[in-house]
Parts: sequence; structure tokens; C-alpha cells
Amino acid sequence: MGRVTLDVLCLGDVMLDVHARSGALAHGGDVHGRVAVRPGGTSANAAVWASWAGAAAGVMASVGDDLVGDLLLGSLADRGVDVRGVSRHPEVSGVMLVVVEEGDRSMVADRGANASLATADLPPALTAGALLISGYLLLQDPGRDVAVTALARADAPIVGVEAASWPLVERRGPERFIEETAAVTLVLANDDEAKALVGLTGPDAARALGERYAMAAVKHGEAGATLCVDGVVHTQAAEAIREVDPTGAGDAFDGVLLARLARGDDAAAALAAACHAGALVAASTENWPAQEPA
Repeated sequence: MGRVTLDVLCLGDVMLDVHARSGALAHGGDVHGRVAVRPGGTSANAAVWASWAGAAAGVMASVGDDLVGDLLLGSLADRGVDVRGVSRHPEVSGVMLVVVEEGDRSMVADRGANASLATADLPPALTAGALLISGYLLLQDPGRDVAVTALARADAPIVGVEAASWPLVERRGPERFIEETAAVTLVLANDDEAKALVGLTGPDAARALGERYAMAAVKHGEAGATLCVDGVVHTQAAEAIREVDPTGAGDAFDGVLLARLARGDDAAAALAAACHAGALVAASTENWPAQEPA
């Protein structure tokens, strides 16, 4: 990727999201519904929202040498995201299937080329104002070696890891997660992931995580979010919205929070902006924002 000055660099996954929505599935049969295809992936989403928030943002990931890979790279570049750190591999690009029926959401992930990201794809130093490493890399094999190497090569005042998935945290073990992220300055989690890490939810989880990391952000969904910075706790109420689809809301939160912190916002302002971004996603059917900041 070379030495590029970025406010936010997101390392992890770039996926094609396929969303299927219906009143109820007829298992083994056919139903009418709405099917939407759009670019996504936790790292891509976060980078796009960081760019939306005014940051110079880049993504480091792997996509397939296929038509979907072309679409994903083009879509990111169109949103101002630096894609020079994205490698191409012969596998098919990653795809996420999201099925929503009667208010329930189920997901099936095919990591595809994301699983082919290798330490050889990383530069000697990952330089940015803030580095965000996907927990999906750290908590899965293949991928863990890439995340560990990235942490060792991090050249950023803010190094963040998002906890990604509570079942993966439980499978890996919270003690091991905390041990492997000792160099991290910011951990990001939702309530379920925080509970898997420290046995707590809500502001108490942020306080507990804040004893282990310089900064800890916990997302509470409809109850807002909490950010603990050097032992000082900041809370933000959630905006009153009509939730349509929360997929990607946490990624938007992460990207905007890191963007605002990297660009010098105070903790309370950064948290408020991050919660607003999450609300914009949850109230829409899109992962990505309008072209201009709201």
C-alpha cells in the first residue's frame, strides 16, 4: 500500500451483502419478498462511514479476482475510500446472506477471498491516525495471524479492535481475547459481545472494559452507547427512530467514532456523532450513507 497518510485505516473484510426480506419463509417452498444486493463487510462499512464523517479513510482486505471484486472495489473508491491496500486472490469474493422474516434476522457468511488475506499482504507499518482491526480476523482461522501481525506493525495513536461476534468471543475465550489485544487502545463491542468478555452489559460493561483498555465503547442498541476514556464515562442516548434493518449500524458507529477521535473531537462529541451514524443505518435499508454527510 505504501506510506499513505490516512485518518482511519480499516483492516478486515469486504463482502457482497445479499438481503432477503419476507413476511415469513415457507421452508422448502417459495414466497414473495424483497431481495437487495449491495456492497458491505464490517471493514468496508466502517471505512465508508469514516469517509462520510470527513476522514481520509482506507481499507485493507482481500477480494476475489472476479466481477464481484470489481464491483466492491469500484463502490469503495466511488465513496472516497483508499483501496490500494486491497489485494486480489483467485477465490470468489466474500458474500453475506441476510434473511429477515417477521422481525427475526438470520445471517450466513461465506468469507470467500477474505480468508485468503495473508501477512504477506500487509505493509511493514500500518500507518494512520486510527487503525481498526476486525474481530473476525482475530477470532477466526485463517486470519488470526494477520490480526496479530497487524497489531505488531501498527503505527497509529489509536489502535482499535471490534469484538465482532459473541459466539466467536466465547469460543476463543475472553481471557485469550484480552491477552491478544494487550496493545489495543480502543475496544468496541455491543452488549452481547461485552457480556461475553466481562460478564456485564450497559455502562457497567464499558467501565469494566475501561479498566483493561485506555478506551472502551459499548453499543446498547435502543439504549444508546457508552464510551469510557481513561476512566471517564460518557453516555449517549439513542435517537428515536423507526428501526428498519440494524445490519451495519455497529460498523457505521465504529467508523465515525474512530474518524472523529482521529481528527481531534472530544469523546462526547465523537460518541454523539457515532450514535447518529448508527441510527441512520438502522432506520434505512442501506449499509452505506448518502454521498454527503447528513
